[in-house]
Amino acid sequence: MRIGIFGGAGNDGEIGAVIAEARSAEADGFDTYWSSQIFGLDTLTTLALVGRETSTIKLGTSVVPTYPRHPMMIAQQALTTQAACGGRLTLGIGPSHQIVIQGMYGMDYSKPGQHTEEYLQILGPLSRGEPVSFRGKQLSANGALTVKGAIPFPIVVAALGPRMLEIAGRLSDGTLTWCVGPRTLAEHTVPAITASAEKAGRAVPRIICALPVCVTEDTKGAYERATEMFAIYAQLPAYRAMLDREGVKIAADIAITGAEDEVHDRIAALADAGVTEFGAVEFGATPDERARTREVLKTLTRSS
Repeated sequence: MRIGIFGGAGNDGEIGAVIAEARSAEADGFDTYWSSQIFGLDTLTTLALVGRETSTIKLGTSVVPTYPRHPMMIAQQALTTQAACGGRLTLGIGPSHQIVIQGMYGMDYSKPGQHTEEYLQILGPLSRGEPVSFRGKQLSANGALTVKGAIPFPIVVAALGPRMLEIAGRLSDGTLTWCVGPRTLAEHTVPAITASAEKAGRAVPRIICALPVCVTEDTKGAYERATEMFAIYAQLPAYRAMLDREGVKIAADIAITGAEDEVHDRIAALADAGVTEFGAVEFGATPDERARTREVLKTLTRSS
């Protein structure tokens, strides 16, 4: 199981802070650095710059919402970023949430599954440098892209429910999860997407799991901090469904906290659930917690 870092600087920091985060992750030997697309920096633009300032670490978006960008447009952006970072990009995409797409952007969110399926039918060929001719109920495209210096990029989907996992297994390279606990991964996520990929004749899918991590003696304080930091996710229907499957109330209940051995073992055990890549969302409150958390994660990279 590969170990990566889900950076947070892109949400409320400057580009220089993201570059520093990625450089630190690369220096510490992590396999991947993931940057989210929320309401701060544009992640593909940022990762194009990060790619020029790093050399070995793989880069990924976690995740770019699909609705605001036509799939030909995002393919062109991703191919440009792929050229800039020397072929190290994984494009993570997802339909986001009704509160964002409909409430903020004023776009129809009535059929996100259909939207995602059509999106991937356009994006997939373009990601491989192939022309596309497709007319769907929500999306259409007819054309090709030429981005010199770019190689095909893998696509992973923020897939949670059964239909989205089936679509992701059939039309993408895997899934990237958040707020999904180990039992749900083992009993729901991995079997569903793997069966879909196998039926479609695709390779075994990537299962990228992101969870909050903090090595600490103050587990009560860490739980209270996680409760505040990640409160919104229990209120979003897609994540709420995953927390209900896991049998927990809030995202803090699946945060990985405790002493070094406990945190190490809980992360390592995710491989038994079928996780192929783990992404740590570090949330230590003190320099000591942050240093100890990073050291455990570095230990896991050496044993993966």
